[in-house]
Amino acid sequence: MLSMARRPNSFPYVNQELAMADLAFVVAILAVFALVALVARGVTKL
Repeated sequence: MLSMARRPNSFPYVNQELAMADLAFVVAILAVFALVALVARGVTKL
């Protein structure tokens, strides 16, 4: 009985696309936090 037999990768770019999607998500989250920090800093100066 073979456990977790390797099957041919029919979608060679799926892993790369998922990695790019994860990277884009992380960058977007960091950008949102940076924007919130800038707004908070601006509000404290009022």
